[in-house]
Amino acid sequence: MISVDEALTQLFALVHPLGSETVSLTKAAGRVLAQDAVARRDQPPFAGSAMDGYALQRADAHEGAVLTLRGAAAAGHRFNGAIAKGETVRIFTGAPVPEGADFVVIQEDVARVGESITIIRDPGDNPNIRPLGCDFRTGDRLSAPRLLGPSDIALLAAMNIAEVCVRRKPRIALLSNGDELVMPGESPGPDQIIASNTFGLKAMLDAAGAQARILPIARDTRASLRAAFGLAQDADLLVTIGGASVGDHDLVGRVAAELGVEQAFYKVKMRPGKPLMAGRWGNAAMVGLPGNPVSAMVCGHVFLKPMLRVMLGLGAAPAPRLVARLGCDLGSGGPREHYLRATVSEEVITPAETQDSGLLSVLAEANALMIRPADDRPRLSGDMIGYLPL
Repeated sequence: MISVDEALTQLFALVHPLGSETVSLTKAAGRVLAQDAVARRDQPPFAGSAMDGYALQRADAHEGAVLTLRGAAAAGHRFNGAIAKGETVRIFTGAPVPEGADFVVIQEDVARVGESITIIRDPGDNPNIRPLGCDFRTGDRLSAPRLLGPSDIALLAAMNIAEVCVRRKPRIALLSNGDELVMPGESPGPDQIIASNTFGLKAMLDAAGAQARILPIARDTRASLRAAFGLAQDADLLVTIGGASVGDHDLVGRVAAELGVEQAFYKVKMRPGKPLMAGRWGNAAMVGLPGNPVSAMVCGHVFLKPMLRVMLGLGAAPAPRLVARLGCDLGSGGPREHYLRATVSEEVITPAETQDSGLLSVLAEANALMIRPADDRPRLSGDMIGYLPL
């Protein structure tokens, strides 16, 4: 049995950054930038007014100045000409500043009569002009790797970039097995339960940037498992759920070995999630998760999501941990690293009263996995303790 850190190290060795593809900007949100994006223009492409007001020379920007109105400039429609001392142009936000002007007096500080204006109060020192290229210049870069969010998409659009090079979405095949399982919506027999793990894991992995698909449930026979493995041959990662222990009906490890899976490890010193196995299957990685619903989901957060980040080119690192103040006393911990379903509120973390690894309702109410190291000492309310946010 190996530690969580050792398991992560070996799992990272099973995967690598995938290739790239070019997608339109409308499909780039949530993808990982694979190559630097280079700005194709300056932004703004001219010195522009930051306010509605009057463009003039700084020397005229004082209370009591009277100026002659020469014309107007609006966004998309510049004033064609230059202004001299004692002259001004009506200007609107986003319009190019006319040649000769270096100051914009806001309209609230001006009184207009016919074709002249009077500055009626001190306009201050702020010129209210956005200089050419003050946001970015031609050739500036948005550096890869980078998970693209809405603000990045807006920036890329402003850079006049219509397509970007992103990492290919990892193809992940999810395989549940067991005679006791039926799909949601079906009518289970008296001894059967609904297959839930694959649906939770698919939601988790898709949200993290993967393209996960659920395979048909494999039954507890070698033939059924072999057929299911065959459906996953194009996957970058095969994740099996259940059947990874050593009971008479736990066939996944044996069938995987028969099909050429080179096992990297089996069993991790953690709770829940001990019967975890992993290995390499040709060009793909394989991870065998325990069948208990909470165990599978915990392993997804602790192991699968960090593996996915490697495949997306975001680097090999454990899931980021935060710390909070413990909201209750705890006795000594057990011999395995323990991930407790918990709730964090106002920087205080409180574990759920029950930690049964079969209770999805407890996990659904949690927003954190509180982490107790192996052989942890007793803890007092107010102690700082680590957790994974959910």
